[in-house]
Amino acid sequence: MISLLDATKEYIDKFKGIRISTRPDCIDSEVLDVLKRYKITSIELGAQSMCDEVLKANNRGHSVQDVYNASELIKKYRFSLGLQMMTGLYKASVDSDLETANKFIDIKPDTVRIYPTVVMKNTALEDLYNNGEYSSPSLDETVNLCSKLLLMFDENNISVIRMGLHHSESLENDMVAGTYHPSFRELCESKIMFDKLLSLLRDNNIEGDCEVLVSPFCVSKLVGNKKSNLIRLNELGYNIKITQSDSIKYMEIALKN
Repeated sequence: MISLLDATKEYIDKFKGIRISTRPDCIDSEVLDVLKRYKITSIELGAQSMCDEVLKANNRGHSVQDVYNASELIKKYRFSLGLQMMTGLYKASVDSDLETANKFIDIKPDTVRIYPTVVMKNTALEDLYNNGEYSSPSLDETVNLCSKLLLMFDENNISVIRMGLHHSESLENDMVAGTYHPSFRELCESKIMFDKLLSLLRDNNIEGDCEVLVSPFCVSKLVGNKKSNLIRLNELGYNIKITQSDSIKYMEIALKN
């Protein structure tokens, strides 16, 4: 760790700081004293789940209490705290993933990353998948869950700085099952926009043709991947015209007139 940090010395003044990630059970005062000297500014913990049964089933090697302890210590040292969670793990459920998010919110990290589980070749999880002991959630199921998680964190002023895995050759070549999409966050945000618009239409007893106003940055989110939102709305009897407006806040929708 120190040899890697030494390599940053001649460059550190050119940057605002360094972000690192580690396991919750690798944090103690000795480690944090070292990181403070090297101008580390942000520490992310691979918590993955806040359910001990899930952590044990996935051989994570740390406990929920380790996450609490490490988070408290990191905040005490005044580092920016990030927490990473995985949805759809072995033995996890929608309820346990929502519980993880709620416990994250209680901890009040500065940032969160959300990673849906992907099954890779030559892993214990692949064996469980092939034996029928593990069933991977579908893309739609994962989008439905993660769109809720995104809203939960947003409502509590916790920034979600990543959703879904970065593309890599190993992911492309060795993925067996699970949820991966190059625009996963966009899918989640589109789901949120669809739900908001449908609720707005129904609350105002609107049927048939309708014109709505959205931020220019959110048009594609409302339209949906391959126009999926407009198609679904059309199937429900709505013919939506979308107009861009700089006066509408990001991820918000308004009815024209």
